[in-house]
Amino acid sequence: MKSTFFKILFASLILANCAKNDQDDDGITIVDPPAEINTEINDFIWKGLNQWYYWQEDVPNLADTRDDNAAAYKTFLSSLDQGEEFFNSLLYTRNNFPEGGDRFSWIEEDYEVLENQLSGISASNGMKFILYRRCDGCDGLVAAVTYVMPNSDAAQKGVVRGDVFNSVNGQELTLDSYSGLIYSDAMSYSIDLVDYDSTIDVVTPRNITITLDKEENFQEVPIHKNLVIDHNGVRVGYLMYNKFVGVVDIDGDGEAEHDFNQALIDAFTELQNQNITELVVDLRYNGGGSVQTCTYLASLITGQFTGDIFAQQIWNSKLMAYIDGVNTNSDPDDDLDFNNYFVDSTTAGVSLPSLSLTKVYILTSGRSASASELLLNGLASKIEVVQIGESTYGKNVGSITLYDYIDNNNEVKNPNHTYAMQPIVLKIANSAGFADYTDGLVPESEDLIIRERVSTYDVLGSPTEPLLAAALNHISPTTSAKKAASSKGNVLESILDKETANQQRMFVDFPKISVKELH
Repeated sequence: MKSTFFKILFASLILANCAKNDQDDDGITIVDPPAEINTEINDFIWKGLNQWYYWQEDVPNLADTRDDNAAAYKTFLSSLDQGEEFFNSLLYTRNNFPEGGDRFSWIEEDYEVLENQLSGISASNGMKFILYRRCDGCDGLVAAVTYVMPNSDAAQKGVVRGDVFNSVNGQELTLDSYSGLIYSDAMSYSIDLVDYDSTIDVVTPRNITITLDKEENFQEVPIHKNLVIDHNGVRVGYLMYNKFVGVVDIDGDGEAEHDFNQALIDAFTELQNQNITELVVDLRYNGGGSVQTCTYLASLITGQFTGDIFAQQIWNSKLMAYIDGVNTNSDPDDDLDFNNYFVDSTTAGVSLPSLSLTKVYILTSGRSASASELLLNGLASKIEVVQIGESTYGKNVGSITLYDYIDNNNEVKNPNHTYAMQPIVLKIANSAGFADYTDGLVPESEDLIIRERVSTYDVLGSPTEPLLAAALNHISPTTSAKKAASSKGNVLESILDKETANQQRMFVDFPKISVKELH
């Protein structure tokens, strides 16, 4: 019987390796303790990337021979500052990558910060927004509120989708100023609401100033809207889903504070009970998340493909060669499986309701990335997917979390530092083997390409909201939703700020394979 290669796809992930430690079956023997902490941290970084990094063989300094000479290797580790500088020096660069290289791998000095990021936990006032350039080549920006999270400070103070502001703490937003104004460590800031006419680039103050306070460890709820629309006699489900998050154990005690997989199951149970025949999934602001949760969502939408491949994971050549060797040996019981499958229950044994749909409508934008794109691509080889909106971001790769564990059971983290890293380790394809969408997934026809405009923001879930209206019009034609959406205001260039980019993630659990077996 094949062992499951990825058993818990959202769990925190491990690196079975110890910086400067020699592990054996009988315990831990500490050898050659490092003289400098930066050597120890950089040793952890190098060993992790050498083993798991997707582009390992394309980075000369990650070659397996780099640590053959102990003295030269230690000099190499000491050549750059610990942590981020050393990590960044080892990332893959390629001319046709925007910004010259790997856009997605990152490292955190405090692994708890990384874990919270993956779980949708942050210091937040609950206001989500997009920054737009006021004109081509302009440095001046306006910010348009895309949605407000329930039970947040922004919600309590009346901020709503479509609100526009162009200053924070009285200072105008520009390409140079916005990061320090909005994303500083300050727990509060004020915004000045304005009316904005993009056709003539005119800002009109509304004389409304709102001071927003961040809540520490605020948990975003993935399901923003779940409702049923009766459109020309057709029962249409609408799910706005903003992050692929499953079970969240905030304090690491083994008890879940939030089970968002169950919330997703409950939402589909409600849609099933409402007898919907069509479904619109809104992923326009969803930057990705857990592959396991994505697999659950695909299975909830369908239901007729249990046991079929949903996605195939392609790791680096070193790992693929190891897996091939294991799977071709004489013992079938140790075979490893790189595929993700449609399922009818969770790993905890909870049954999944299913809609058994053969067509689904998915709303996208340039903010739709990673696991959002996986959902489109994975379903597209099984059912008809009608994509409406803008091209997606183009992230077809996934990551794992690597900690510096010092025990054979992967339970004790190195007490000398709290670094963890999230490197890209795999490319992911659908059941047909298609994985090449680094330029994004594009709606099939011109009439389905709709860009959001500041002037046409409408209530999410409203039948008149341009993207949803286009989906409803496709289901049962009434009026030209595309024409209505295009009739007001100029299309402004949006800015992909660092905060948004950091949320565009797709992550999986990694195999329980010892580094000693592979190196």
